[in-house]
Amino acid sequence: MSHQQTRLLSGLSIAIVLAVAITAVGVSSAHAGLINLNPCNSAPVSQPFARWVDPAWYELAPGGGFESSSWSLSGGAHRVAGSEPYEVTGSRGSWSLELPAGSSAQSPQTCVDGAYPSARFFIAGTGSVAVSIVAGNTVIPAGVAVAGSRWTPSPVMLTSAAVVAALSDGVAQVSLRVRALSGDPRIDDVYIDPWCRG
Repeated sequence: MSHQQTRLLSGLSIAIVLAVAITAVGVSSAHAGLINLNPCNSAPVSQPFARWVDPAWYELAPGGGFESSSWSLSGGAHRVAGSEPYEVTGSRGSWSLELPAGSSAQSPQTCVDGAYPSARFFIAGTGSVAVSIVAGNTVIPAGVAVAGSRWTPSPVMLTSAAVVAALSDGVAQVSLRVRALSGDPRIDDVYIDPWCRG
């Protein structure tokens, strides 16, 4: 390859890199105009699911440790003694939430934006629960978790926060709703993943 061909190839490579960078900035700016990617609260974050090969940074949902009675409970849902044994909040809790089939629980509202893509928690007992995001009169399904006899992390559930935030000028007040589909499951330590702060 001649010196002139090498210079031409080098120039072409630089032009391609610049074009990709400009396109990325344009796409990022377009998304930023629709969705606010800055966190709208300053709750502390941690990596509670790291030992289960989930390195994401999460914040505890309001009242998500069930050490107090801040969730709205219906259909027989109630706090019970005992907690997940892994001490992911930094200490062993004393309480969890039991949800007989047909019962439900809803968290206090929290501020979310396009940076809150998922939720996760611990589940034990029998049966299953359905999780939804509630924003005003809008209810968005996030996923289903099945209980086992031991405390285990739920699957990662997409919260559709970006959609909710985009429909609400970038931020929205939302709640997590957990409804027991069957059995007598228990949940504890409910977390939200604000990835832009991890």
